[in-house]
Amino acid sequence: MHFSKILMVVGGLLLALMAAAAPAPVQIELSHQLDEERADRLEPLVAHFNSQQKDVHLTLVRRVEGGALKQLNLVTREEYSRFVANKAKFKPLHEVMREAKQPLDAGKFAPELIVGLLDGKGQLFALPVAFSTPVLYINRAAFRKAGLNPDLPPKTWAETQYAAGKLADSGSRCPFTTSWPALVHIDNLSAWNGAEVSDAKGTLTFNGLAQIKHVAMLATWYKSKYFSYFGRRDEADRRFASGECAMLTSTSSIFASLVESNTLEAGVSALPYHDDIRGAPQSTLADGASLWVASGLKPAETKGVASFIRYVLGPEVQINLTLAGGFLPMTPVARLAASSKLLNADLAGLHVAYSQIRGKPLTPLIRVAQLEPVRAIVEEELETVWANKKPAKEALDNAVARGNAVLHSMSGAAVATARKRVK
Repeated sequence: MHFSKILMVVGGLLLALMAAAAPAPVQIELSHQLDEERADRLEPLVAHFNSQQKDVHLTLVRRVEGGALKQLNLVTREEYSRFVANKAKFKPLHEVMREAKQPLDAGKFAPELIVGLLDGKGQLFALPVAFSTPVLYINRAAFRKAGLNPDLPPKTWAETQYAAGKLADSGSRCPFTTSWPALVHIDNLSAWNGAEVSDAKGTLTFNGLAQIKHVAMLATWYKSKYFSYFGRRDEADRRFASGECAMLTSTSSIFASLVESNTLEAGVSALPYHDDIRGAPQSTLADGASLWVASGLKPAETKGVASFIRYVLGPEVQINLTLAGGFLPMTPVARLAASSKLLNADLAGLHVAYSQIRGKPLTPLIRVAQLEPVRAIVEEELETVWANKKPAKEALDNAVARGNAVLHSMSGAAVATARKRVK
């Protein structure tokens, strides 16, 4: 009995010593500016990563404007130019993975997702983890009420105008709305219809015939109450999700949440194009949030970050990211896996997005939505059109002139990187 007690004491001491000797997991923080719903959707993926190993513990933290960088940072397209201007504070992703002896082959990524995230040697400096492209959403019940076939959503802007008129006649107070006006109606309207946003030297030129025609069309819709405007960001998404609006142009990433909400019967279709523009449609742009690594990490932190990147690149995790946030899988392998494992309803938005970004490529030197000061100018000028203060041409001419003036005064690093997107 005495001997057994001795063994128990010794065994307990050994276990305590072993526990004390076990190194604590490396603490990694991932900063973000996601809305509460999207952040909640990502928490289970983070929890799964933490449960799969004991060396790293990752925590999602909300980024505070002007706050210190974390080891990992989810950079939105609106923040892109600011982060590029401070690129010295970040470590290129390919260097992080090389130091941690983890594989990272840029050639294995979907090419349309890594435009603007490669250095001069074709190496990735950030990860396109949460990308999407603009599409058209319809309220299928509202279409049926208006006598429209929801299985045949409008393909062109002329058909969209016809649908808006029918919806208005059926009692809809908001036949059409849009989120992210500069992203959808300047960057992607231009790319989809083969119009240039800037010239070969990076001077803004989005006041061409295609853009003027389009903004003028939206102005007539606004006057006719076919088009309702709710703000510069994603305010219109919530209006559509509540059933208030019958058609919405927004990012393909919201389809997953629309399907889950059960507040309306949503359909998804390609972004409309102008069928009187030769060569249209061509290709829309993939864009969104990318993952950047801070510089100055300790070796253990570098290894921990690389471990999480390797985890995120797994096909199963990319499928879960698609389900959680509606984002485009980053590699062709993950896309094939998604096509074989997700339900057709879940894939509808992805199929539409893929069909748009695989068209005839037009890769702009500059994207208005990624240059925050320019984006603000563009949307301010568009708002003068909706308010009937300026015609479309004058507003776009002003936006181009003001935008070019800002580009000349902006940080050289930010503009130079923006202008190297196709090199």
